[in-house]
Order: sequence, then structure tokens, then C-alpha cells
Amino acid sequence: MHKTLLAQGVALSALGAALAVPSVAQAEFIKDSKATLSFKNFYINQDVRNQDAPRSEEWGQGFFLDFKSGFTEGPVGFGLDVLAMHAIRLDGGGRAGKADIERTPGTMFPLESNGKAKTDFGRVGVTGKMRFSKTEARLGTLLPKMPVLTYNDGRLLPQLFHGAQVTSNEIKDLSLTAGKIEHSTERNSSDSHGLSIGGANSGPNARFSNEFYFGGADYKPTKDLLLQYYYGNLRDFYKQHFFGLVHDWKLPVGALKTDLRYFTSDSDGKNESSSGRAEGYRSSGANGSSGEVDNNLWSAMFTYSLAGHALSAGYQKVTGNSDFPHINLGTGRTLHLITNGQIGKFASAGENTWVVGHTYDFAAIGVPGLKTKLIYFSGDDIDAAGSDNKEWERNFRVDYTVQNGLLKGVGLSWLNAATRGNDGRDLDENRLVVSYSLPLF
Repeated sequence: MHKTLLAQGVALSALGAALAVPSVAQAEFIKDSKATLSFKNFYINQDVRNQDAPRSEEWGQGFFLDFKSGFTEGPVGFGLDVLAMHAIRLDGGGRAGKADIERTPGTMFPLESNGKAKTDFGRVGVTGKMRFSKTEARLGTLLPKMPVLTYNDGRLLPQLFHGAQVTSNEIKDLSLTAGKIEHSTERNSSDSHGLSIGGANSGPNARFSNEFYFGGADYKPTKDLLLQYYYGNLRDFYKQHFFGLVHDWKLPVGALKTDLRYFTSDSDGKNESSSGRAEGYRSSGANGSSGEVDNNLWSAMFTYSLAGHALSAGYQKVTGNSDFPHINLGTGRTLHLITNGQIGKFASAGENTWVVGHTYDFAAIGVPGLKTKLIYFSGDDIDAAGSDNKEWERNFRVDYTVQNGLLKGVGLSWLNAATRGNDGRDLDENRLVVSYSLPLF
């Protein structure tokens, strides 16, 4: 946690540097500043159907103040972003009987020593920023959305990452990104944590790293084609390369979107050696695997759109002895996969998954703001003890944004999911979300 505070201190120094320049230079810093106050009411229930476990229910209210400054004038501009958030428990949360109860967070709120959820918690993320020409550097709290790392927003408060990032758009149609992440703040915690992967993220032998390096490029040779390459390296765990292609094709009737993705991952540092894996630097994977990262994953998704409808079909294949490696502390993750379901991720060693889905925008029939999404995942050939296991998941989602009147801008969402398989929990889950954002200036 001390490194996160150090990063925030550096960010505050950036603010000091900005305010130390003459008032004329501060003009853009103030004039281009924006602040938004947001509210998020979140309810979740989970019902495990194949195990003797109590039904879990939690309900909370979140408040968010998002301040984004402009940049000071001059060849090099300085600025500051601040994201403050606070969550209040309205009902439920937390289950007694967990090991190491004082430090193990619950689903949505941290737990007290008696196993009950805290009544409230919060955090403040500070990010110093610097701009030169069309290049921007950021230091402090980050919300990355890249193929090799994406923050999770599946509970009341979002997951945060802490580090440094540089983004350059100096070359037309080419965006370059590079940086380093040192810590994360999980979505149900106020503290910062080291980084780890599945297989090494829990238990007395858990191992962590404070060095995740990343870099990548997004190139648009035409307005309808996007080419991507990204690299991620979690020191002592894994190295990962990503190649992506997204193409939009306007047809005489409707449009077709093609989305191709390929990840190749292998071991790094201590995960490369048997002695390092014996220390705990291991990856989850196939039955009998050594714990060394060894994974390739490719997928293809095709979406046909017409008159408010969008029909999707895709396939994903995982090869190698390990599960798909990604930063995972066991409290929720979002992956850049076509199989990123509400509950499951379908990224186990050997797994093959079919995906079909349908979305509909009711604006096509005169009901703007109302959208639905139904998607089904079916995975098999999972390498596990005894047999090749199977799993499936169904996700259904309804979103509506009020268009007029006193409640204009209020967002309402219902997310329903059911997952079944012969290698884990059979789970039903519902989430209800009410959100609203109020621009302050």
C-alpha cells in the first residue's frame, strides 16, 4: 500500500508544479476541468444449486466524485485527476466461517473480524498527468482497458490499478501505449495488493508480483479495419502476446462485423523453474500439469446487424497445459475474451467454447433507451481429473435509460445468469443496478 501512497504523492507534486506556474498558464487547467457526481445502487443475489451453501444477498449504495482537470498552457502541460468513491451497505453482505476472516473480503464489502460485512468503505484515486504534443503520461490510479489488462466493474465499486502509463497519438491512425502496473485495489477493498494469477493467488503459499509491464498498438489502416498488437509481462509469472483484427463490412442489407483474437502466453522468471513453482509461483491448469504457464488461445466472433437486431456466433479454443493466464486475485476479473461471461470465463486448459447471442435496440421500433442482450456459452473438453469436463452459461440483460421527465438520465439494469457444469458450482445469479450521473461543471 505504501507504494500506492507514494504514487499519489508524486501525482500531488504534479498538481503543485501546475499551480506553481503563472496564472495565465493555469487558465486551461481550470477552464477545461470537469467534475461529475455519480450514484450507483447495486443489488446482487447468488444461489448455489448443487452444494449445501446459503444463498448470498447484498445491497449497497455507491457515491462517486470524478474530477478531471485540464492541462496548463505551454509546450508541456500538467494536470490532475481525482476519483473519490464511497460505498454504504444497505443490507446483507459477508459470510462467517471464512479462513483468515479479518483480511478476506466478501463479495461486495470488506468483512469485519466477526464475519459480517462492514457498514461502509471507500477510497480516493489520484492521477497526475502530463501532456506534450499528442502524447500523454499518467501516474497514479489507472482504469486500463486493454486486451492484456482490463479493470473489473462487476460490483458496487470498480477495481483500480496503480502505476504509470504513456499513450501517444503522434502518428495518424496509430495509437501507442506502454506502462507499468504495481498494485491493484480490488472492488471490495480499500487497500492495495500485489498482483498474481490463478493457482498462486491464495493460501499460505500465495505469491505476488509488483511488476506488470505492458505495451501495445492500435492501427486503423482504413475506417473499417482495426489491427491490434499488445504485450503483457507479469514478472515471475508469464509473458503474453496478443494479436487482434476487427473489421466492419457494410452489406447491401445490414452489416457484418468480424472479430479475430489470438493470445500466446508462456512462463517468466520463477514460474519457468521447478524450484520457483515449488515456492508457489504456479499457474492453474490441466490435471497433472507442472504449474508452468503454457497457453495459446484463439477466437473468432461474427456479428450480423440489421434493424436493431444483432446476431452473433463465435468459437474459442484453448490449447496448452495451463489455464489462460491473467491478473487474478480471486475477487473478480474482466477478460478480453469473447467468452467473458457474467460468471464464467471459459478459459480453462483444453477448453473449446461455442458462443451464440442476440441483442436488440428497441429504438428501432420507437422505444429509445431500451436494450436487451441474450448470450449462451457452451464449453467442453476441459482438461481435469478423471475426464474431460463440460460447462455452460446463459446470460440475459435488460438496460433502460429514462429519456424524459424528472428522472431523465437514470439508468436501470437487470442482469441474470445461470451456469452449470460437472466441474464446479451450479450457480444462479441476479444483479439489479440503478445509476445516475450529474455533471457539476
